[in-house]
Amino acid sequence: MESLAEFGVIPIDYASLEASYPSLKSLGDKVSELERQGIIIRLKRGLYVVSPEISKKEISVELIANHIYGPSYVSKESALRFYGLIPERVYNTVSMTLKRSKRFRNQLGQFDYVTCPADYYSIGIRQVVRDDYAFQIATPEKALCDQIVYTPKLQLRSVKTLEAYLEEDIRLDMDEFYKMDASIFEQCVEESKKKKTVSLIIKLLKQ
Repeated sequence: MESLAEFGVIPIDYASLEASYPSLKSLGDKVSELERQGIIIRLKRGLYVVSPEISKKEISVELIANHIYGPSYVSKESALRFYGLIPERVYNTVSMTLKRSKRFRNQLGQFDYVTCPADYYSIGIRQVVRDDYAFQIATPEKALCDQIVYTPKLQLRSVKTLEAYLEEDIRLDMDEFYKMDASIFEQCVEESKKKKTVSLIIKLLKQ
């Protein structure tokens, strides 16, 4: 148990579990037992995290999202909520990825991955560092870009409709919006599939 607690909040695979129980002949049975006892939580096939009751540490869904499917970074409403830019609680964790779009469900919730091109993907990603782990997440600007560009059927054709979407639909903190870095939006314009819409963000920001 102590050896498992040492992993903290970092997701662990079969190889890590084998190292913790080197004398076992059947690791599969042991893993099933640890799951039943609530000592580890299954994230997907072959990937687990130690229960907070054992590690004594709060699980980071952002870190978990990075590990479940990658390369990826947390974005859209999940990142906006992380920064406190929107008030609504987010029940699924949304990430952008270079791989095909995918969805995972586990005891911790739903994890959605949205595919985007490499040149667009690489813009506006930051690493958040905690005491003993780090994860990849969009900057507030990139998260907002991803939210607008990759929300299906969302069409914003004027600065006025964009402003209404930000204020009324997602209830974005507009004071913080006007502090955002226009250069990230300008990079997104070059690589985005919705160039005109992203250009509207820049126009509103510079008003």
